[in-house]
Amino acid sequence: MATLRFQALKETLNRKPIPIEEKERRSELFGRNVFTESVMRQFLTKEAFQSVMEANATGKKIDRSIADHISTGMKEWAITKGVTHYTHWFQPLTGTTAEKHDAFFETIGDGLAIEKFGGGQLVQQEPDASSFPHGGIRNTFEARGYTAWDPTSPAFIYGTTLCIPSVFVSYTGDALDFKTPLLRALHAVDQAATDVAKYFDKNVNKVQATLGWEQEYFLIDSALAASRPDLQLAGRTLLGHSPAKGQQLDDHYFGSIPSRVLSYMRDLEKESMLLGIPVKTRHNEVAPNQFELAPIFEEANLAVDHNSLLMDIMHKVAERHNFVVLFHEKPFAGINGSGKHNNWSLSTDTGVNLLGPGSTPMKNLQFLTFFINTIKAVHDNEELLRATIASASNDFRLGANEAPPAIISTFIGSQLTEVLDELEKVTDGKLSPAEKTELKLNVVGKIPEILLDNTDRNRTSSFAFTGNKFEFRAVGSTANCAEPMTALNSIVAKQLRDFKKEVDSLIKGKKMKKDDAIFNVLREYIKDSKNIRFEGDGYSDEWEKEAAKRGLSNNRNTPEALKALIKKETVEMYKELGVMNDVEIKARYEIQLEEYIMRVQIESRILGDIARNHVIPTAIRYQNILIKNVRGLKDIFGDDFKMHSKEQLEITKEISVHIEKINSGITDMIEARKKANKLEEAEEKAFAYCNEVKPFFEVIRYHCDKLELLIDDEIWPLTKYRELLFTR
Repeated sequence: MATLRFQALKETLNRKPIPIEEKERRSELFGRNVFTESVMRQFLTKEAFQSVMEANATGKKIDRSIADHISTGMKEWAITKGVTHYTHWFQPLTGTTAEKHDAFFETIGDGLAIEKFGGGQLVQQEPDASSFPHGGIRNTFEARGYTAWDPTSPAFIYGTTLCIPSVFVSYTGDALDFKTPLLRALHAVDQAATDVAKYFDKNVNKVQATLGWEQEYFLIDSALAASRPDLQLAGRTLLGHSPAKGQQLDDHYFGSIPSRVLSYMRDLEKESMLLGIPVKTRHNEVAPNQFELAPIFEEANLAVDHNSLLMDIMHKVAERHNFVVLFHEKPFAGINGSGKHNNWSLSTDTGVNLLGPGSTPMKNLQFLTFFINTIKAVHDNEELLRATIASASNDFRLGANEAPPAIISTFIGSQLTEVLDELEKVTDGKLSPAEKTELKLNVVGKIPEILLDNTDRNRTSSFAFTGNKFEFRAVGSTANCAEPMTALNSIVAKQLRDFKKEVDSLIKGKKMKKDDAIFNVLREYIKDSKNIRFEGDGYSDEWEKEAAKRGLSNNRNTPEALKALIKKETVEMYKELGVMNDVEIKARYEIQLEEYIMRVQIESRILGDIARNHVIPTAIRYQNILIKNVRGLKDIFGDDFKMHSKEQLEITKEISVHIEKINSGITDMIEARKKANKLEEAEEKAFAYCNEVKPFFEVIRYHCDKLELLIDDEIWPLTKYRELLFTR
């Protein structure tokens, strides 16, 4: 194994950057392999084109006869680009993407064949669904599931395959994917936000949620990664001592991008441009060999598709450059992990960002309406938001001094806090003309100036307002953005519905003017949601105590956090909005518990294997070398040998202690695993793995890492942190 480690190091050191030619401008490449509006105008009939555009704008169903025209045009375009197959590209609850390729090819008799792709094949397919997670929605022997075309996300070509973004549902119509609930949530927030936006502009007919994600990741040379069984199978290092130099000097952050990495990034960006993914920013992150890329904001459904597609592409491009991409939230102990910040906002079809301040007090009243309602939604549903970012891998990152804590809070800055405090002081009932003028000019009217100067950020906040958007910072790097986006858009939709009911009630019942009614409701919301607002250090022990006093949850692990998915309030909200039904909600809860169990179980097995088959044998081997050395010293020095072999004997004893602790720890961990496996209820089993199995990880790791420092580097079998993180 040590030989493999040194071979991998040699191979890595001999790598050279792969030259990437860029003969065309990025703007010319952008969307070339996407069935865009301009392409549709060329390849579709006028009727087919209008049908697709209406489906995008209003969700109107496309007639099957029109679908035949669309599929023909789509096929002809794809064939001009060398495409031979098509697939319904979807996002099952595995956390990855899925695809089954079918050829355009079809025989017609007499040894003849044609390229065929009909409307029925475009609109719907029936992949075998038996092996995808379903959470009890159907029996395993009931394999039927359907993928259905999502016309709001354009088809694209990757390689020689036409990929058609699709939803994935069971035979009974229940969602088996991430996209279906997201589309429902986006429809709900569109309706609710449009209704509220009409208070300020009657011309608003549609509101869309926008998303800008920031993808953090590690790049490790493929040979070095292959020398580590834990990286291969778990995507993170289950043991390994921290190097003398890590990220203490902050010299990697925003530093010069290594040449091999830059070649990878350029290749990745070229592929992304062709697929219409508007990647814009690239840089070194805080940890060594950690990087980030971010796109321009897009409509939320498309942004989610693009992020899922990008993660696939990153792996494929990495292979060409002899890299492995690590998306795990905490692949290395002792240095920063990776997140995927979700920057969210709402925009109208009139071109207004509802979370951006305007040029007039009235426009700023609109901003405050959506701003305060969002904070209220987060306050009332903070446990649900925590549940949507819960995973076995993100548990290692949250609260680890580089990521937000498990406590959900909002940061809005001291100046906006002062604005809300001023609004809170407004007297009950109707505003006097003087109060209204003062409020508009001195408080509401100054918001653009406030935001212009309020440039500070709180990196410890899990949900922060950052100028014209909210940034959900706690989302993990492996996550599908659809899950937190489904929850966030749902809770905001529910909150805006409730807000409109209250405002309308004051207007009709108490004959209040619209502005007065809005201010009165907002004032109460400011009071009600005050506990979720926090401007201080989210890492501090004081905040943990303060959050408990405020009644905020602190669900530290995934089994605890996931309970919020099946709370009565959550179920009622999703059902009321039409986002998910009882069956779908319960299924997702079961699926996520099972995934947590499997992840911890797999890591437990990997750790036991590495420790017993690699670490302990190496320790014994080195111990034998020391014993042989001591015997040699005894032959030379006789009775005085102890004086000359004191250190060797101490190290030998120390190695024995660590071996015993590792071996007994593994034995106890296996017994805990066996007990957990006998439990039938998924929730009970998940807690057993969390509380009874997982604690052994740190015990075993501690003693393995101590051995790494004691044993001769020449025979240590596992590639070390200094090699993984600083060899490029």
